[in-house]
Amino acid sequence: MTLSEFNLLPNEKVKELLFKCCGCTAWAEQLAQEIPFSSVHELKHKSDNIWFSCDFKSWMEAFTHHPKIGDLKSLEEKFAATKHLASAEQSGVESSTGEVLIQLREGNEQYEEKFGYIFIVCATGKSAHEMLILLQHRLKNDRSDEIKISINEQNKITHLRFNKLFE
Repeated sequence: MTLSEFNLLPNEKVKELLFKCCGCTAWAEQLAQEIPFSSVHELKHKSDNIWFSCDFKSWMEAFTHHPKIGDLKSLEEKFAATKHLASAEQSGVESSTGEVLIQLREGNEQYEEKFGYIFIVCATGKSAHEMLILLQHRLKNDRSDEIKISINEQNKITHLRFNKLFE
């Protein structure tokens, strides 16, 4: 799809496509109101401004629209609508060893218990082992630092998904 075609879509379809890029209702609704966009760069810039001004509840909503890193079964079942996006993002997990997947699962559980939401990482280009190291490192953060990292990681994912939408 081109950006020009996107700009001509009905508002509901725009919001639906934006929501697949970032599962945050408030963000998608606000960004849809900014149409037309003159460039993908402008879209990303406006997206960033809206995303970073969202509240905690909105960020948490977006995080719930991701499968846990390494949880390929939930990727298949719960996230069928964005599977083609998330599976490519997590492709480094598919070739990992069982031990790494077990450690990722255990780390995810610890992370969720400590921070109250799933581990968010822009997984594109990272192996399962690299993500495990990041997870273990980020478990040492305090909640305030970790939410900042998580919202930045979500933003990276959103940008990658915009790129895929307009390829």
